[in-house]
Amino acid sequence: MVKEIIYPGRCPVCDGILNTFEIKDGKLQRGGLIHRECAKKIRYVKPPTCIKCGKSLKGVYADGEFCEDCAKIKHAYDRGFSVFEYRSVSGSIYRFKYMGRQEYADFYANATKKVLGKKLKELGIDLIMPVPMYSRKAAERGYNQAEVYAGRLSKLLDIPMRSDLVVRTRNTLPMKNLDVRGRRNNLKKAFNIQRNDVKFKCVLIIDDIYTTGSTIDEISRLLRMAGVKKVYFLTLAIGQTT
Repeated sequence: MVKEIIYPGRCPVCDGILNTFEIKDGKLQRGGLIHRECAKKIRYVKPPTCIKCGKSLKGVYADGEFCEDCAKIKHAYDRGFSVFEYRSVSGSIYRFKYMGRQEYADFYANATKKVLGKKLKELGIDLIMPVPMYSRKAAERGYNQAEVYAGRLSKLLDIPMRSDLVVRTRNTLPMKNLDVRGRRNNLKKAFNIQRNDVKFKCVLIIDDIYTTGSTIDEISRLLRMAGVKKVYFLTLAIGQTT
């Protein structure tokens, strides 16, 4: 409690200081994880969604089962889920990823449990694993944002997390400037699985943003080669069809 007073949290939308405590129904309670007005600015992923990657289907794709990308690409994972539409939380995720706002993960994890918790539990997941970051890069940043988010979610859903199952063996080029083929080539031999006899049968891969799925696919292939039967992914944000 003392720590919360001295170091109050910040709103994941506006980055303003949160109230440590607030009066609700005449009682003093702990403050929320987001400003009430800011909560209205966030857009959650809503159905209909692509049955593969989980992207919201809108416009000409609204009546189909797959988004444009998944209709063309055979993915190595079974299915994916995302919490927010990217444009509504892009600034939030940037600060979480690059500016040390690790406390945002509390809101992210609670929002995930609220909108996807039941569905994730029904999948029979026996392990949560974050997308690994190259060791030198992680040392420079001080943390892996996917691991921070995965750790919070692991506690809320009561599903174990492992961050050492797969390692990133080399630092890849920034993905944002590469096309689909470039992304896949960039990731070749970028990951290595630590064990050949993985005992987990259903794994949920955690990352911050889903774009083409190249990273998720590469890790999924490794997990399947090691004996994992079902591979799902969960990201904080994803784009949408137009």
